[in-house]
Amino acid sequence: MIEIVAIDHIVLRTSKLEQMLAFYCDVLGCVIERETPDEIGLTQLRAGNALIDVVSVNSELGKLGGAAPSSTGNNMDHFCLQLKPITDAKLAAYLIKCGVKEEDFDRRYGAQGYGNSIYIKDPEGNTVELRSQL
Repeated sequence: MIEIVAIDHIVLRTSKLEQMLAFYCDVLGCVIERETPDEIGLTQLRAGNALIDVVSVNSELGKLGGAAPSSTGNNMDHFCLQLKPITDAKLAAYLIKCGVKEEDFDRRYGAQGYGNSIYIKDPEGNTVELRSQL
């Protein structure tokens, strides 16, 4: 039912925003594609056909992930899988059939622009975002 096309984006949490941006831009060649207002704290970097989102842990969005990255704190907030085209209703029905608890679909920005996506959890509790461009 679900066919993954690519990784759309990953979200990394950091307490070293300037160093992270310098590393991903200056060393790895990413470019800043989009920045949200300071209070949200999200910088989106173009990495080929995907995005690497860097979130300051002191921002509104970063605080949702808990403590700063460490041996006991999470560095990755979530990753997003781009799916072959499927309607929200069909995807939701499939997830329910598989016993996967999902949240509501929401309009979010990803590597292919704005689109609807849904968050689910894997068995270890990692957040996986599923998005399909119709």
